[in-house]
Formats: sequence, structure tokens, C-alpha cells
Amino acid sequence: MPTSKRGTSADRKRVNSSEEYEVRHIAEKLGVSSQAIGGAKRATGSNDRKVIEEYIKNKQKKAS
Repeated sequence: MPTSKRGTSADRKRVNSSEEYEVRHIAEKLGVSSQAIGGAKRATGSNDRKVIEEYIKNKQKKAS
């Protein structure tokens, strides 16, 4: 069974705070800081990318 550093597709649906490149990628994609991603993870209680993206987008809409 081949192993990959990138992980499985199920793993790609999550944001691992221990992996700086994952946090940085999602932060750049959404136009926010890495700290905002960490805050979104804490606020939602989830590490699912879609949940975090929705939280950030909704927060940005409210700020506008």
C-alpha cells in the first residue's frame, strides 16, 4: 500500500494546525491571517475545511 506525505482525500478535507503549510494555504485562499484560521477552528470546534471557510466568509460578510 503506497503511503504519501500529503495523505488521503479524507485527510485533505481537514486543516491540521500542526502543519504550517496547510494553515498558510487556507489563509491565503481566504485572504485572512493564519491566526484567523486558528480562531475559526476554535470557534467552530471543527477542523473541516468547508466549515472553516463558511465561518470566515460569514464573518467577512458581517464585517462589511
